[in-house]
Amino acid sequence: MVVSPRVDPGAYHESEGTHTRKTNLPLSRVYRLIEPGPVVLLTTARKGRANVMPMSWHAMLEFEPPLIACVVSNRNYSFQALKATKECGINIPTVDLASAVVRCGNSSGRTVDKFTAFGLTPTPASLIAAPLIAECYANLECRVVDTRMVTRYNLFVLEVLTAWHAPSVKQAKTVHHLGFGTFMVAGKRITLPSKMR
Repeated sequence: MVVSPRVDPGAYHESEGTHTRKTNLPLSRVYRLIEPGPVVLLTTARKGRANVMPMSWHAMLEFEPPLIACVVSNRNYSFQALKATKECGINIPTVDLASAVVRCGNSSGRTVDKFTAFGLTPTPASLIAAPLIAECYANLECRVVDTRMVTRYNLFVLEVLTAWHAPSVKQAKTVHHLGFGTFMVAGKRITLPSKMR
């Protein structure tokens, strides 16, 4: 077997095909390259108090039943509610709610009623005690089905029990967190031939 010598990615030049010059990226910023999906608003309720937490560290694990992995820091107010009640709402906002998303992320449910403070409307869910957010174009009612990685990674596995969406929203302009108050807005969609349905 022939082993290629280590290559410095920065050695490539734009004139050499599709490669562009690269520089080393601090490991603390890797997450900004691979955020898996749109920022969502996690809703929980415990002891009569509802809370909202922006979350972007989540990923699909299974189609049916839909399973979602999500990381909720044990420093967040929502962590204890999610761990105790084992249920939550995942609410998907569009770009028009970006300001509220940031304000929710910059405050704590320990001291702020985020629904009232940031103009979000709590609506009753059908299968869980946590409220859903009326202004979001889609809402998922979830229960925790696996906590084996909570202690080590703060990672919960959720099963989606039921899902709601606004059919009138054809191409939702979701926001994707790139770090430090910077977001990317979902853009134009393209459809290519695929055998997957």
